[in-house]
Amino acid sequence: MVKERKIIHIDMDAFYASVEQLDHPDLQDKPIAVGGGGKRGVVAAASYEARKFGVRSAMSGRLASKLCADLIFIKPRFERYKEISGQIRSIFLNYTPLVEPLSLDEAYLDVTENLKGLSSASQIARLIRAEIKDKTGLNASAGISINKFVAKIASDINKPNGQKTVPPEEVEQFLEDLEIKKFFGVGKVTAQKMYQLGIFKGSDLKLKSLEFLENHFGKSGKLYYQVVRGVHLSEVKPERIRKSVGAERTFSNNISSEIFLEERLGHIAAEVAQRLDKNKFSGKTITLKIKYGDFSVQTRSKTLAFYIRDKALILENAKSLLYQEKLHNSVRLVGISITNLKKAGHESVKQEPTTFMGKQLKFKF
Repeated sequence: MVKERKIIHIDMDAFYASVEQLDHPDLQDKPIAVGGGGKRGVVAAASYEARKFGVRSAMSGRLASKLCADLIFIKPRFERYKEISGQIRSIFLNYTPLVEPLSLDEAYLDVTENLKGLSSASQIARLIRAEIKDKTGLNASAGISINKFVAKIASDINKPNGQKTVPPEEVEQFLEDLEIKKFFGVGKVTAQKMYQLGIFKGSDLKLKSLEFLENHFGKSGKLYYQVVRGVHLSEVKPERIRKSVGAERTFSNNISSEIFLEERLGHIAAEVAQRLDKNKFSGKTITLKIKYGDFSVQTRSKTLAFYIRDKALILENAKSLLYQEKLHNSVRLVGISITNLKKAGHESVKQEPTTFMGKQLKFKF
């Protein structure tokens, strides 16, 4: 028998936008978007006031302005966001050393055995959210359950400034009732494919055999088969393994010639090399990302026989990928990323295998 773990997923509410409203009281209760509002601008985060108009992160600034005429664009201040994120991380560590940051504004916490000696994970989540509010003035939401997958989904249920606990005995029913598009990791393309196969809710997914899911979704099929039964578990890892290093640029005007892209690639390659050097990584797989004027995205990759970190080698291989085939359209963004990483003095960095758990013991949540 495997002892169930108590996992909390903490997600800050509209983090970047909330920080701006906190630091600038005149922005309180107003629709704001952190990011650029020009023709090339992209929304990094939107306040809840802006979300009421349909403004969302990753949306173009131009579209956001059309949806909300009174939208206020704010330039990002990432150093400030990192500062507050550090304060929040310190709060987490007062409760458990098992904290796995996903980004500046969210993290997993394993509180099965915690520093406060509390038996209720729901109580711990309430205490953490209250302490974040008291020390930073910001609101956080939380999801609590037996694994990271369910906890992350649950944290979105009662947003903003709320929490949702899915105890062990309710996990399978919770997942059966859940719309498939709300399953963490199921994007728009996968969701559409599932709809075509008659899968609209978790209960529909659960009816499909492992063979059926693997035939239609490859390796992910086994994951879907397991998680809908509530048996997926990946440990909370305080030291998350970095899987890629990269950089990209959005141009003020579309570029339609490979020759003009070469210069931009030089600057990006230099930035990637700098980041690799800073983190003492080398990598064997290089990927060129191209976003065209119609917003379609193409990636071109190749894996080398040796590890690289040097700017010249990164640029040389990025150029070869650029000329691998003709451009489909004018280009608005290009990026370079390095994967298949190796830390200096270590073996190559591999993704930790996902593990699964069987029947579990029940205890207080």
